Amino acid sequence: MGGLRAGGILTTFTEETETDLFGEQSVLCGGASQLVQYGFEVLIEAGYQPEVAYFECLHELKLIVDLMYEGGIAKQRWSVSDTAEYGDYISGPRVIDPSVKENMKKVLADVQSGAFAKRFIDDQDAGAPEFKSLRAKGEAHPIEQVGRDLRKMMSWVKSANNDDYKEGNAARG
Repeated sequence: MGGLRAGGILTTFTEETETDLFGEQSVLCGGASQLVQYGFEVLIEAGYQPEVAYFECLHELKLIVDLMYEGGIAKQRWSVSDTAEYGDYISGPRVIDPSVKENMKKVLADVQSGAFAKRFIDDQDAGAPEFKSLRAKGEAHPIEQVGRDLRKMMSWVKSANNDDYKEGNAARG
């Protein structure tokens, strides 16, 4: 089948499960989403246009992530301006300080202990009231409407003129 032509990493079920949940919650989904929303809010509260805040804090994130994907953090830093790279070094640690790492350790402990799974399962068994509330709160964030409006003008973005995922969310409950 060729499934391992690109290589594989020997792991265990526990390692894959725990690192996957941690990565999703702390960095890839939860961490990135919260960072984007806070950045957007800071710019809006400082009087900047929502559309500009959207581009600076969300839209341009793809460029940065693509560069990291292609060549690691070093390539991303090499590819941006010297001003951006310098800001990366001096401001990144001011925003994402050691307290964030300590909070991440707590998230990992919840995954490892089963506390996260219990909370999620208990909520799902009760009809998912917390999950649905959190989803609705997230979808109501101002960045979402600004993004929808801007993406309608972006013919090059595959999903620019639809919100099919929202219908899927409604169908999922």
